[in-house]
Amino acid sequence: MEFGPGEHRLTVLGAGVMGSNITTLAVGYGLPVHLVDVDQSTLDQARARIDRQLRHAHLLGALPAGQPAGELVTSTSVAGAEGATAVLEAVTELPEVKRKVLSEVAAVVPPGAPLVSNTSGIPIDELAEDLPRPEQLVGTHFMNPTYLIKMVELVRGPRTSDAAVAAVESLLVAINRTAVVVRDDPGFVTSRLLHPMINQAARIVERGTATVDAVDTLMQGCLGHPTGPLRTADLIGLDNLVDSLAALYERTGEQSCRPCDLLLEKVASGDLGRKTGQGFYDYGEVLS
Repeated sequence: MEFGPGEHRLTVLGAGVMGSNITTLAVGYGLPVHLVDVDQSTLDQARARIDRQLRHAHLLGALPAGQPAGELVTSTSVAGAEGATAVLEAVTELPEVKRKVLSEVAAVVPPGAPLVSNTSGIPIDELAEDLPRPEQLVGTHFMNPTYLIKMVELVRGPRTSDAAVAAVESLLVAINRTAVVVRDDPGFVTSRLLHPMINQAARIVERGTATVDAVDTLMQGCLGHPTGPLRTADLIGLDNLVDSLAALYERTGEQSCRPCDLLLEKVASGDLGRKTGQGFYDYGEVLS
């Protein structure tokens, strides 16, 4: 299924950090979005966050000037997805939660509309197991903030159809993103490389070899990493990072993917990064 300009109608499931980011990008390019979450207060917070992100994106020139924003409708029900040309799931990075949400929405969406799971590393074919039409499921890995990072990892599962891939590529073109298609595998490409590296950076701090700032400064100045791995961890969210590492460790058995004690301690204490105001760095306030 392919759509021309202005014909995309997107349903986003999950109004957290990534769901809000993806919604900001879509409405910023004029696409109507139906944003769904089980909690009304989360939806209210997401709408305020999206407004702030739209202003920020326009100030940075990251969205087209003069483009009217797409209509944003929020709901606690997936029923509105029946009119969507694509559904993008962006709930928490737990396979059982994603499978449940995808199964619920699969009963509503038309057969030709792709289902998209935004995940940093859960194999797409695992998520397709309970779906009536597994060929509809495609994976994406948007990077945060989505309105500034133009490249998207597009994951094709072994049962994903050509039509579903083409439909998602068309959607990404409409929001000015570049897709790189990769094969289904735990962690895909970006997380399989980045998340063990962040884990190792945290281990270096844990052992007392270097401070947080020293690790990031060396990675920036010597190896060209734009922000440093531990600032990146704070942006990802340390809880999301631990979940992703645990999923990688479970599926690969690689010790580099076993979350280190320092990461686990920070998550247990509620220091989750930028979204809580404290992670490896102190941000002084909650940033969303």
